[in-house]
Amino acid sequence: MNVKPKKALGQHFLADANLLGVIGRLAELAPDDVVLEIGPGLGALTRYLAPRVALVHAVEIDRSLEPHLHVAENVAVHLGDALALDLAALEPPPGKLVSNLPYNVATPIVVESLDGLPTIDAWCVMVQREVADRFFASPGTKAYGAVSVLIQLAAERTGFRPVSRSVFRPRPNVDSALVAFRRRPLPPDYPALKRVVEAAFAHRRKTLPNSLELAGLTSRADAAEALASLGRAPATRAEALAPDEFVALAERLR
Repeated sequence: MNVKPKKALGQHFLADANLLGVIGRLAELAPDDVVLEIGPGLGALTRYLAPRVALVHAVEIDRSLEPHLHVAENVAVHLGDALALDLAALEPPPGKLVSNLPYNVATPIVVESLDGLPTIDAWCVMVQREVADRFFASPGTKAYGAVSVLIQLAAERTGFRPVSRSVFRPRPNVDSALVAFRRRPLPPDYPALKRVVEAAFAHRRKTLPNSLELAGLTSRADAAEALASLGRAPATRAEALAPDEFVALAERLR
């Protein structure tokens, strides 16, 4: 391999062909799938996907890797930052996101895709194990946060696989995991709900009424009243509420 991974871009290239089959099974690939792959790197996963699906949209920020990505006629290479490109305008629109995501942008890519890429109905992503654990963490646990709530409101988990550090080059200093999940209908007024959830967890040590007031979403008194209607005390913190309680809270705040 003549390409040196760039630490600033969170690059860790897949180096184990056996893992590709695991990704394929968890992603439930089908011949008519249009797949979005973010951070394809040297194209190991891209080469696996291309003969198994109709089209791969490969989005890569590192222009030096472009020569490695034109691996088949049904691979469309898009150079740029996945968080800045208008991925919703891709044609044909992708129905699955299957990626070994760059560590430093994995969480925002997944969270923004929930409502920003409405045609995506299934995800199979490689992320840090710590991040994977957050996605479907339970209320009251240390891992539970805004990301947990937003993903669980938008999707249900369909697969999980811990991944050894040895499958990457360079070998990362953290464990990884594959997580697969499938979309379910978004709750009403998801953008407003998203603002409530993110504000609620912005100050984890503060009570929910204080956090929501600090975010400018409501007054402490109105937030406390909304919590009371859910049977929750004013001193409740964000991590105590289950995802469906956030839906009810947002409705009452509106």
